[in-house]
Amino acid sequence: MNIAIIALTQQGLQIAQRIGKNFEPTPSVYVLKKITEKNPLMECNTSTYSITSFSEPLHQLVNRIFKEYDGLIFVMAIGIVVRMIAPYVKDKYTDPAIVVIDDVGRFVISMLSGHEGGANQLAYQVAAILHTDAVITTGTDAQKDLIIGIGCKRGISPEIVKESIIHALQKVNLEIEQVRLLSTIDIKSEEPGLLQASEELGIPLRVISACEIATCVKEYSKSDFVKEKIGVGGVCEPAALIAGRKTQLILTKQKYPGVTIAIARENFMW
Repeated sequence: MNIAIIALTQQGLQIAQRIGKNFEPTPSVYVLKKITEKNPLMECNTSTYSITSFSEPLHQLVNRIFKEYDGLIFVMAIGIVVRMIAPYVKDKYTDPAIVVIDDVGRFVISMLSGHEGGANQLAYQVAAILHTDAVITTGTDAQKDLIIGIGCKRGISPEIVKESIIHALQKVNLEIEQVRLLSTIDIKSEEPGLLQASEELGIPLRVISACEIATCVKEYSKSDFVKEKIGVGGVCEPAALIAGRKTQLILTKQKYPGVTIAIARENFMW
């Protein structure tokens, strides 16, 4: 997916740089010229992404690049984005994916071309980099209410991850189509087998920081062995609980070869 990130402020630039350093394939970053002028030592070209200064009005930049990229990530107020893209929007099959992030990186909003254009998946990818929430409003995604928490050993294969997920779902008579997110701890965020399983299943992976797990107030099973190894008492159960809203475990930790799985349901009816 060919991506461009547009930022207008110093804080927005910092968010864009965090994404640029961790997103593949390499994104292009466009930053308002007055921001780059305040940062003369800023690297304008790095090994992973490039920064281009622009001084033209924002609507002219959008006009120039709207069809050049598969996805556009705007780090700014959503109202600005609505006004900027309105003249160029045609339909969900041809419009680029549009994602909007607030200046402090708290929310990553899938705004346009959620399914067909890939904005939902893009929002989840960016949210995982920023360790924050993706906001998805499309109806089909809203009906999905399961979150799979995953812990795994280094070098785990995607096949074992997928088989473990399917087996765990079968235990509670649920289908993979009901799963909204996979979730794991930040130290596993670059685990190839886990990332590949997420991609092959077509289910986004949310990354939860060890700090979030350490401060989780919800009940979950803890292991002294796990705490000694990674600093927190558990992974799959708290990852599943934290990744969603109003969650409740419907399947506690299940152990498979090199993998642990837990399942939580969102908006659980007490």
